[in-house]
Amino acid sequence: MIPRLLGPQVEEHLSLFPAVGLLGPRQVGKTTLARAIADSREEGAHGEPGRVAGGLYLDLENPADLARLAEGSGYLKGVKDRLVVLDEIQRAPELFRELRGIIDRRIWGGEQAGQFLILGSASLELLRQSGESLAGRIGYLELGPLDVREVEADRLLRLWNRGGFPPSFLAPSDEASALWRENFIRTYLERDIPQLGPRIPAETLRRFWTMLAHSQGGLWNASTFARSLGVDGKTVARYADLLVDLLLVRRLQPIHVNVRKRLAKSPRLYLRDSGVLHALLGIPDLDYLLGHPVAGPSWEGFAIETLIRAAPDRLTPPGFYRTATGVEIDLILEVPGPRRWAIEIKRGLAPRMGKGFRIALEDVKADRAFVVYGGDDRYPVRGGVEVIGLRELALELAAL
Repeated sequence: MIPRLLGPQVEEHLSLFPAVGLLGPRQVGKTTLARAIADSREEGAHGEPGRVAGGLYLDLENPADLARLAEGSGYLKGVKDRLVVLDEIQRAPELFRELRGIIDRRIWGGEQAGQFLILGSASLELLRQSGESLAGRIGYLELGPLDVREVEADRLLRLWNRGGFPPSFLAPSDEASALWRENFIRTYLERDIPQLGPRIPAETLRRFWTMLAHSQGGLWNASTFARSLGVDGKTVARYADLLVDLLLVRRLQPIHVNVRKRLAKSPRLYLRDSGVLHALLGIPDLDYLLGHPVAGPSWEGFAIETLIRAAPDRLTPPGFYRTATGVEIDLILEVPGPRRWAIEIKRGLAPRMGKGFRIALEDVKADRAFVVYGGDDRYPVRGGVEVIGLRELALELAAL
């Protein structure tokens, strides 16, 4: 299994917070990472500051593990001095209240950090439940699919084609990868989403998800989707909210600067994993993808997701800039300093910058400007803009 970059951050959070919430979509590798962390806790480690001895893994989708927690506080009290991993905790939301009492009693007893590692596949559910019960006691991290910093440089195109879910990326063939992604989509639609509560017909939600794939990176227009699905605007907005909350879709908001221009007010929606995008559109392999109209928007979304995940957590929310006349910048990041980085994304090996990009740079007063392209070389162009490969810019952001 590919080592995940988030591992050290999870350990750091466990040294600071009584509980750590590790969020991410299903099959992204949360359980594998949590088991590795729990297994690394050897007996006697409790003598080290901020560490808890041993590790106990409980899967709340396993009836046996769920039965142990039928009277949560009683069982969990008996595993004191161990890191307890609670997987898919949204299946037992009543545990949050129990955890609060246990954590508070232990804090009064002088124990503070690294008691519980909580895994969840639905950010909305987990944040709502823990926000009510564990405020001030929990730190959050998000584990996404594999990105360019976690794979070899010569496998970037495979990563773009198959996406970053480990079983898809590591599949023995493109056919096996596509089959895995199709089953991933079906499982979400037919099992996971209904278990979370929303009563949405699987066929309707799949149509909506596929429509989003066709309009990858487009400005959100609820009425257009509503007409196509035969529902009202509020209903289709609820569908979008659901996929955002499940960490499957990213909603990128426009930024507003003080210019006398009419600016875009609607967000852009991107499917967060390029492999899922390609599966929904029936794209079987890289050759087919390169000739498909979605290739450009797909690469744009792939690059945007990579760069946002590489950037420091303390950044202000990422955004984009667009005027009514089409002057735009694909991604704007406010990096520590504070400094504003403007990033344009091109798929080709000989990127060209249009007049609109240069006008936009003047509007947003960017401190640094980059054009991310499909090559590896780095070189300056006029106007203080740097052309740079996706991996190199991701590594530069991660080092901030």
